Amino acid sequence: MVVLSDIQGLLLDIDGVLTVSWRPLPGAGQALARIRESGMPFRLLTNTTELTRRELASRLSHAGFDVKLDDIVTALVATGHFLRTSYPGSSCLVVGGAESQEDLEGVSLAGEDDHAEVVVIGGASDAIPSVLANRALRLVLAGAPLVSMHGSLTWLTDAGIVLDTGRALVIALEKAAGIEARVVGKPSPTFFDEALQLLGGSAERTAMVGDDIETDVLAAQRLGMTGVLVRTGKFTPDQLDQATERPDHVIDSFAVLPDLLGQG
Repeated sequence: MVVLSDIQGLLLDIDGVLTVSWRPLPGAGQALARIRESGMPFRLLTNTTELTRRELASRLSHAGFDVKLDDIVTALVATGHFLRTSYPGSSCLVVGGAESQEDLEGVSLAGEDDHAEVVVIGGASDAIPSVLANRALRLVLAGAPLVSMHGSLTWLTDAGIVLDTGRALVIALEKAAGIEARVVGKPSPTFFDEALQLLGGSAERTAMVGDDIETDVLAAQRLGMTGVLVRTGKFTPDQLDQATERPDHVIDSFAVLPDLLGQG
């Protein structure tokens, strides 16, 4: 296990680590500022797909975080890249995700009456209309590939834990059609690898900080990174007790991380 003082780069989840319902967690803004001032490279690695990268940067700025657009790596942007390279020119039915399609630029999007060749499911905080869910089902039953923008089933809001109905639909489609979706965001190894390339660091000296023990922390550890679980966001002691593996580090919050990294 790498001690935190030897870490040279950071991948940081947003929801549950820096914010909850886009309100800053105590000390998180100051901690991120200290990390930036130290010169340690970092990227914000998020499965949020209902907001574009530009919208995310704006919300974080309003919450008091000094964040640049290039600091943010999203599952939505990664999905756009995946579709352009794996299914170039294919018509894609996109269910869920951001209303704006700017992060899916170059992807052919199927309209209401258009034939679709690929089914893409993004995050959704509200119920997905049955007409869309059933259209997606018929397409995958007919052989269309199924792409899931991310692999997170829940997140935490001010009102409590919220089900990602987009991810829930993916699981239902997998069961109904007897197929397995291609997951683009966390916990996909490809997503972590792309973030590491942008960070310019090695897995052995990079830490992933998250509140989801499976999707954030253990997924990163399996790729050789150091996993840091925070006791904020959707963390519960039961998750830790029932986890398939142990996180490398468990800390009270992101606010204490700079001290543990040796940033005086």
